[in-house]
Amino acid sequence: MHDQHQITTLPSGVRIVTEHVPAVRSVALGFWIGTGSAAESEAEAGLSHLLEHMLFRGTARFGSEEIDQIFDAMGAEINAGTGKENTSVFTRVLDRHLERAFDVMNDMVWRPLFGELEAEREVVLEEIAMYEDDPQDRVFDVLGEAVFGEHPLGRAVIGRAEVVGDASVAALSAFHATRYVPANIVIAAAGSIDHDALVELAQRTGSERSGGELVPPPVSPSDLSRRVRFLTKDTEQYHVCLGGPGIARDDERRYALRVLDNILGGTSSSRLFQAVRERRGLAYSVFSFQSLYADTGQVGLYVGTRPENLQEAMVIVAEELQRFVEAPATEAELVRSRENLKGRIVLSLESTSARMSRLGNSILSGLPILSIDEVIERIDAVTLDDLRELAVELFTPPTLSAAGVGSDEAAFRAALEPLASGEAVASAQEA
Repeated sequence: MHDQHQITTLPSGVRIVTEHVPAVRSVALGFWIGTGSAAESEAEAGLSHLLEHMLFRGTARFGSEEIDQIFDAMGAEINAGTGKENTSVFTRVLDRHLERAFDVMNDMVWRPLFGELEAEREVVLEEIAMYEDDPQDRVFDVLGEAVFGEHPLGRAVIGRAEVVGDASVAALSAFHATRYVPANIVIAAAGSIDHDALVELAQRTGSERSGGELVPPPVSPSDLSRRVRFLTKDTEQYHVCLGGPGIARDDERRYALRVLDNILGGTSSSRLFQAVRERRGLAYSVFSFQSLYADTGQVGLYVGTRPENLQEAMVIVAEELQRFVEAPATEAELVRSRENLKGRIVLSLESTSARMSRLGNSILSGLPILSIDEVIERIDAVTLDDLRELAVELFTPPTLSAAGVGSDEAAFRAALEPLASGEAVASAQEA
């Protein structure tokens, strides 16, 4: 599979990375900015997210509604997202519209007017209110607080309503001036793209402006003790997450972790899905997950279940975790998980948007852009011993933090007892 890429660093420090994909007429284009919620102070919690919204509120050259009309007229959508460690603005357009799309996006990223702040502030406050009403979303951030404590990685990306409500144009402008700087920005494109033409376009439209320094990653979390957090809310289900610190994004064990995650709860044939949902009907949604950050990471699992099933569901989860730590994979599970992972990666890269995201994320994170063959080679190299070591390090039940959203904290804490006490060991061994 073709996966050649080219990288150019402009004199200012802006990095441009492209990958030409033959036989397509589209170009996926993205601006990747190295700022997110993990780089915010408590007083800034939510500014990265609010600023991402404000990019769409117009520049001196393009009004807010005009931006929407321009992309609608191209048959395209422009979108953006904020994460723990980066912000991205992205689109996919026909190749003949690339220059127009780039011109508008470039202006949005570098030269927002911060107009219509009051209107957009209300939009973001509504988004926060919607998030606050969704217990299935909330529980993941409650887990973040349990795993990372007071560290910024433990805060919700969406931010705090008080910060958003008080943010001024001056504060946003100052935040933009220190974060949206050339050394902190990667322009990525994949599809029907000519690298040199994009570099010339970036230089001609002002992406070569100088100034600013790379935003350093936040200090690593110092307190990763086990914690239990609960949010009392009138819900039909208990939403439960268990998790703990993971590995950093440049850790070579990241391929083993993805294989391991598949086996635990990442697929429909995974142990948790089969044990909790398919065999016992104790949940509709149950899965495991993993996130990688600059200096650390997070692993976890989620299960949503009705009050009458909570105790039994957590006993089963505790049994499966204990069995997982003792024997994380059979040879058949290892092979199936590796093949699943390889298949999903290769299939995803039939999308120019996925290829663009891979380029932007990798360059911004300081990771090498591996060829597909190199990625497959690393996945195939994962062994049962690799999985055993990671499972013990990351998933030993009594070390996991816990988060819950539901109506009764006492019931939630009681349901966690099999995890902490080791009572599930005997039944797990019998299984």
